[in-house]
Amino acid sequence: MQHYDVIIIGSGPAGKTAAIQGAKLGKKIAIIDGMPQVGGVCVHTGTIPSKTLRETVLNLTGWRERGFYGRSYRAKADISAADLMQRLNMTLQSEVDILEDHLLRNGVDVFQGIGTFLSPSEIEVKTNIGETCLLKGKCVIVAVGTHTFRPDYVPFDGERVIDSDEVTRMKKLPRSMTVIGAGVVGVEYATIFSTLDINVTLVEPRETMLDFIDNEVLMHFRHDIVDEGIRLQFGQKVSKIEKRKNGTCIVTLESNRAIASDMVLFAAGRVGATDKLSLDKIGLETDHRGRLSVDEHFQTKVPNVYAVGDVIGFPSLASTSLEQGRAAVLHALGEEVHQLPEFFPYGIYAVPEMSSVGMTEEEVIKRKIPYEVGIVPLPETSRGKVMGLQSGLMKLVFSTKTRRLLGVHIVGEGATELIHIGQAVLTLKGTLDYFLENAFNYPTLAEAYKVAALHAHNRMAALQE
Repeated sequence: MQHYDVIIIGSGPAGKTAAIQGAKLGKKIAIIDGMPQVGGVCVHTGTIPSKTLRETVLNLTGWRERGFYGRSYRAKADISAADLMQRLNMTLQSEVDILEDHLLRNGVDVFQGIGTFLSPSEIEVKTNIGETCLLKGKCVIVAVGTHTFRPDYVPFDGERVIDSDEVTRMKKLPRSMTVIGAGVVGVEYATIFSTLDINVTLVEPRETMLDFIDNEVLMHFRHDIVDEGIRLQFGQKVSKIEKRKNGTCIVTLESNRAIASDMVLFAAGRVGATDKLSLDKIGLETDHRGRLSVDEHFQTKVPNVYAVGDVIGFPSLASTSLEQGRAAVLHALGEEVHQLPEFFPYGIYAVPEMSSVGMTEEEVIKRKIPYEVGIVPLPETSRGKVMGLQSGLMKLVFSTKTRRLLGVHIVGEGATELIHIGQAVLTLKGTLDYFLENAFNYPTLAEAYKVAALHAHNRMAALQE
């Protein structure tokens, strides 16, 4: 039996920050992960791979230059799956190397294997090399993340019918693809593959998608992706998926409409990776999606067992998982815990990308807050013209009573970077006047903040006349 102050199951964003924070406090920390290398889903099949694929596709296709040279412009004529995987593998290995170095330098013991509860403080680890280890910890932090939802009616084979975790193992690019699920993952991959000139149909049983995004920004985004050739098939459930001998996959909807494509990507949800933890031995239950419930300190109903990251559900962001891991280990060790941020940004790395922080216009209306908006098309900024942008929008929402910034919503190139200016102003309770009275580098896309603020200021002034 090996004894630790904290045992962490999972080495994704939440797990790694919990481990390193605990080690910085001089505690003995163990981290357990069932994958061959550390990093979790974030590094190996989720966040980092999808964003790397996106960047690779944009570079190889020359997508960013098409505003000047037309839609037929290509940086590389024939792009193969091998081209995508080459850069992906280099990026992932670099991420793993850095994380392994951080854990080693901080004295964190790493166990590669499956961890299961024997009691609230005892964990059995069956390692990837066939050994069994027994660990005892004063507290345990569950940071196992999620895995793809794989219903029985979907004939997954890893080649023609795949889930989002299998995208990183593609051997050949299809000519056409049906993506099932218009959540964040489905939308990101649908637009990435469409940029490769693959004929993409996006299927979603609901009538809407990404409902947490400001509706005006989402309308702009939908127009862009339809204009790029993505076919949206919303409001119908999938009734059957079959593979034909000729290599074609047929997705049949409840209306009996059939969609033929070379490949099907099923991206309709994820479930907590809790099935191998033996949670029943410590009296813990999960919801129907395998997720754990926690309190404001990330404690489960078993006091010395905490849960953080995607396994506890909303907001399921790598950025918030990082903070949750740190907060959980500090509380578990009796240290002072800083208050988690009120405002955190959403980033959707589609083509084009979207990002949002604060309240949407719909939320402001629901709360009956007097408000005004400032909107600027990104192609109308000087930097937008230099870059050859053909689309993009920034929208700022302000209170007319206090002039405080209430929300920022961006679609277009650089959205996930630009959002942090708005996040800072929101957090510091800044007003419209910050944007009016300060200078921004010129020409930059960030200048759009000033232009949008001037737009809102002029409309607010008109109300007072």
